[in-house]
Amino acid sequence: MSLDHQAIIEQLNRLLAFELTSIDQYTAHSREYEDMGFDKLYERINHEVDDERGHADLLIRRILFLGGQPNMNGREQHTIAHDVPTMLANDLQLEYNNAKTLREVINFCEQAGDFVSRDMLVGILKDTEEDHAYWLRQQLELIDKLGLPLYLQAQVR
Repeated sequence: MSLDHQAIIEQLNRLLAFELTSIDQYTAHSREYEDMGFDKLYERINHEVDDERGHADLLIRRILFLGGQPNMNGREQHTIAHDVPTMLANDLQLEYNNAKTLREVINFCEQAGDFVSRDMLVGILKDTEEDHAYWLRQQLELIDKLGLPLYLQAQVR
């Protein structure tokens, strides 16, 4: 394995830690929503778990292709919350941190000339910013505009 591949693998494992953390946090939060009876929030966040799992799968496959080993034990610091606004805010912060790291690793891959990894990461960044973070930000804005009781009422099927 070349030195360039090893450095890229290390960077991809950094991102894998974010995806695995997101899976953990979103799974816990979606089950909290389900337990509280907020079916719409449960369905959306449970869908996010699937998206994050897909991102992790892409990273794992690329790491293996480059001759490395995926670090399935790495995690970023995260906080499992127990009230809706904090859960949404924590998930949004995790997405912001992930997007920041994605940009760093995209730049690293460009500098290393690994445009295949770079293009894959640009797709993940698009999901992170335009879907996940956007939706979470929108929910927090709705809570501010509607008030928490009305927002929560809208989350019950």
